[in-house]
Amino acid sequence: MYIVSSYALAVVFCFVTMLCWGSWGNTQKLAAKSWRYELFYWDYVIGMLIFSLLLAFTAGSIGTEGRGFLADCAQADMASVGWVLLAAVIFNISNILLSASISIAGMSVAFPVGVGLALVIGVLNNLLFHPKEGDSIALLLGGVALVVIAIICNGVASGKVSNEQRDPAQNRKGIILAVLAGIIMSFFSALVYNGVDITNFKSPQAGMLTPYTGMVVFTIGIFLSNFIINTIVMKKPFVGEPVSYSEYFKGNAKTHIVGMLGGSIWCLGTALNYICAGTAGAAVSYALGQGAPLVAAIWGVFIWKEFKGARKGVYGLLAAMFVLFISGLAMIVASGN
Repeated sequence: MYIVSSYALAVVFCFVTMLCWGSWGNTQKLAAKSWRYELFYWDYVIGMLIFSLLLAFTAGSIGTEGRGFLADCAQADMASVGWVLLAAVIFNISNILLSASISIAGMSVAFPVGVGLALVIGVLNNLLFHPKEGDSIALLLGGVALVVIAIICNGVASGKVSNEQRDPAQNRKGIILAVLAGIIMSFFSALVYNGVDITNFKSPQAGMLTPYTGMVVFTIGIFLSNFIINTIVMKKPFVGEPVSYSEYFKGNAKTHIVGMLGGSIWCLGTALNYICAGTAGAAVSYALGQGAPLVAAIWGVFIWKEFKGARKGVYGLLAAMFVLFISGLAMIVASGN
């Protein structure tokens, strides 16, 4: 399987993760012109699963180092598979909440609040359960602290959006959903690493999974759990009328492809994050990937114009958020070097 050995390359791939995680929401925004997010989410999950299998049979099966995908599947024990499936269910719950928040409050609110909170708690989880020798704890925690302040700036900026631009009650609901998504999402990464060996990709521990196999198991868990979780959301939506499966099958090919593209973008970012965890460390790779709110906020503010009509001072708060996020990410990178 393909293995990343250089810390510098691992950091580059972690930034690609950040771009992927911060950009997939654009496909939901595109589909939302004619498609409810609950229906979009099915295509999104299908795209994840297909792309994870593509990666497993290509990058996960080439080379002479590590275990190939099929060999890794054959030796995996149920405990490792179980940890990854549990992580998948937890992630799926959080990601559906995040998608609901995007549909209500926009990318520039949902990502900084939800994913930013997941970054803070998730880094602490990974630091506690999967520490990497040599990491500077002071720099890592300092970077996390700056991200927390950036989240606060975004929340205050969101509150200054005019009533004409975004209904205050719906905006609050979107923020609450983002907070719930962030808290739940923060736990999935550490659970994945209980089943995936991130300490030695060249000679993985017997019974544990390689990142490529772990990604396939993870997306299978998301797909299967979606029949329960997303079905409930379709019948009891956070906003609007219930939607049915018959509506999904009425969607055109272009709409379905957009959703699958979103899932593929997310899957690429996540796979790179797992592949780099052994070299960069679980806490650093997760933290850099969860810098996605910075990317999503740029899309939301400058492309989707989600803060158009905001009250005076909002762009100063958004500028502060960008600076704090970038500074925080810089400290996180330096902590693992």
